[in-house]
Amino acid sequence: MASDEVVVASGLRKSFRVRGKTVEAVRGVDFSVTRGEVLGLLGPNGAGKTTTLRMLTTLLPIDAGTAMVAGYEVAHQPGQVRRRTGYVSQLGGADELATGRENLMLQGRLYGGGKAAVARDVDEVMAVLDIAGIADRRAKTYSGGQRRRLDLALGIVHRPEVLFLDEPSTGLDPQNRAHLWEYVRKLRRLGTTIFITTHYLEEADTLCDRVMIVDNGLVVAEGAPRDLKRQVSGDSVVLSLRHAEHPEGPDLSELPDPGVQDALLVLGALPFVKQATAHDGQVHLYVEDGTRSLPEIIRHLDAQGIGIGSISLSEPSLDDVFLAKTGRSLRDAEPAPALREPVA
Repeated sequence: MASDEVVVASGLRKSFRVRGKTVEAVRGVDFSVTRGEVLGLLGPNGAGKTTTLRMLTTLLPIDAGTAMVAGYEVAHQPGQVRRRTGYVSQLGGADELATGRENLMLQGRLYGGGKAAVARDVDEVMAVLDIAGIADRRAKTYSGGQRRRLDLALGIVHRPEVLFLDEPSTGLDPQNRAHLWEYVRKLRRLGTTIFITTHYLEEADTLCDRVMIVDNGLVVAEGAPRDLKRQVSGDSVVLSLRHAEHPEGPDLSELPDPGVQDALLVLGALPFVKQATAHDGQVHLYVEDGTRSLPEIIRHLDAQGIGIGSISLSEPSLDDVFLAKTGRSLRDAEPAPALREPVA
């Protein structure tokens, strides 16, 4: 383990018995996290993200492979690992009947801090996460955004070397999610090494220095978000079709349609189209120059009598990387947006 590597995993594996069958949740992953880095584990629900995190935090036994966290072996030195890490689960861990301050004081004392020292740490972390004004209210009165900030505070009040965040913004509305991201950036600026699991594309792109995209327990791509997106060369074009008989009719993206295959044959043969695939009733293209290509795409489809319902042009995203690696869209796994809650 190099001096700047805080988390190192090699050949990490975990299986479960489900209804009499063995399910491989994590199938031999290798990675490292350097000091002060934000590493994101990005993938759909069921990809093995939370299982990986729980093994690293000693909450699940490792079936095979090795993991080192903060210089200690997870399997053989779990106590040392726990002293040096913070963990924020999807559900949080605050006592709803206690105040925010009481929750934080208890957490600090459980990690061995003296009362006066913990009180100073609590004041500091409340200031960083902007919860000092609600510190003496019971946690059950907090809004969703306030509660998530308290969860973060519980994860860092003992000054861990590594902070593990499991789907930290799930259930938050977009505004509170953006606020949470800003607090995570503050923690990084303070020197905290952060390991984050997420299925939100924007979260990985916005927060992470480096991203590992996982699917079915395997790492399918790894690198800085901008470098991963550069692997998908050119621009991304997505189009849906309409019935030729009813050009103003319903979008066919939800229906099986031979026109999609016809469009693939037409567009896949064009010299400026680097890749053409169909997904969920839509045609996905990667082209050299989207601005110049759009008129040609429309002209060729029109010449074949293939009607366009909608067409969009964008630079490649992490979803395009996932689609290129797996043939599926990561957005399919995202839950519906949360109901808006009081802004905190």
